[in-house]
Amino acid sequence: MSDDVLPRDPGDALASVAALRRLADQLEDAAVEQAMRAGWGWPRVAEALGVTRQAVHKKHFKRLVAAGVTLRRR
Repeated sequence: MSDDVLPRDPGDALASVAALRRLADQLEDAAVEQAMRAGWGWPRVAEALGVTRQAVHKKHFKRLVAAGVTLRRR
């Protein structure tokens, strides 16, 4: 990656990376919730994200239950 895409200050560059990670997490949370509310199962969500079913379940299960999302067993 060329230096012209990074802020000159390393602190600013790292803050930008952290902000992008937070945004990506928020987008993933919203997309997973949307998919589960639409009736998708864990395997389909996991495949779309390129992770295992266990990984997506571990990351999102408690939050989805707390949000009142009805989850399919498979």
